[in-house]
Amino acid sequence: MTSPSPLLPPSRRRPPRRRRRRPQRLLASGAGGLALAAVAIALFHSGPGSSHGRGFEGAAPGRHGLARTAGGSPTPTGTNSAALPFFSFPHPPRAALLFDVDTGRVLWSLNATRVLPVASLVKTMTALLVVRAAPADALVPITRDAVNAAGSKVGVLPKGRSVRLETLLYGLLLPSGNDAAVALAEHVAGSVPAFTRRMNEQAQSMGLRCTHFASPDGLEDANRSCAVDLETLARADLAQPRIARVAGSESAVEPLPIKGGRVWLYNNNPLLRYGYPGADGLKTGETEAAGLCLVGTARRDGVRLGVVLLHSPELGRQAEALLNAGFADVYHQRPRLAPPVPRGR
Repeated sequence: MTSPSPLLPPSRRRPPRRRRRRPQRLLASGAGGLALAAVAIALFHSGPGSSHGRGFEGAAPGRHGLARTAGGSPTPTGTNSAALPFFSFPHPPRAALLFDVDTGRVLWSLNATRVLPVASLVKTMTALLVVRAAPADALVPITRDAVNAAGSKVGVLPKGRSVRLETLLYGLLLPSGNDAAVALAEHVAGSVPAFTRRMNEQAQSMGLRCTHFASPDGLEDANRSCAVDLETLARADLAQPRIARVAGSESAVEPLPIKGGRVWLYNNNPLLRYGYPGADGLKTGETEAAGLCLVGTARRDGVRLGVVLLHSPELGRQAEALLNAGFADVYHQRPRLAPPVPRGR
């Protein structure tokens, strides 16, 4: 073995074997860095935000308002773990939920048990009680209270005449007619307060712990619920073929005892209005306190997904983004091209 150089002071003399080890350390460090990079790439391509390395349609926040984040989203107690835990909105709604309609599996959630005003989403309970209580061809008297209902209306209901119940169901769910809600509530229960009591009894029997109803139309801010309860209610509604058929209609022409004998009704649901592929329901809502709200559903290739959005800054775009992510990243379906929902809707 060669002796240390006598020209170096003792503090700087190092054995040759240590000098030989320095390249090995550098190689080991380089190999470790490459390994970490490989793991990071693998996680990026196999994580929930991609489908076999393919990004989901509408991933860019500029189009749909949905971005990837390193944080997770909580899921309600008693539900399955979220399948899309790494998504967030740059301008989020106050609460949201993405779910599988057929199984009830929660795929993503945000503040899912937060109690909030829900505006006309209460009409999903109104519709459920109505279809369980009365047939489509029942004749419903139109009272003064129905005609004088505040807020959104069918607007042409003839006071003192009788209207086919199914016409009013379309008026309830498409243009969100408060006049239709009052007429149906009076027909089924005799009065609006009696019908509202039935709504709360039904909510209790369904285990809707966040939910309290103050009216069949949702106009009062005391009508409150949460995303997880609205998911349960939506699935109960869609199990009723009459509700599913009506709520999935972009528009309808229904008989009405007025001049011309018909009324044209149009759906407020942005997924249906702007042609989201597979859209088939369910209900919108809007008041100053509740903001823009939606329970929206869509079916593709045997999979039916639903989204709940409460107080959303961009209702249609956020619904579109969540549904796209669910179809592509959870069920590995090919994205379907469609014109995006206009900004702000």
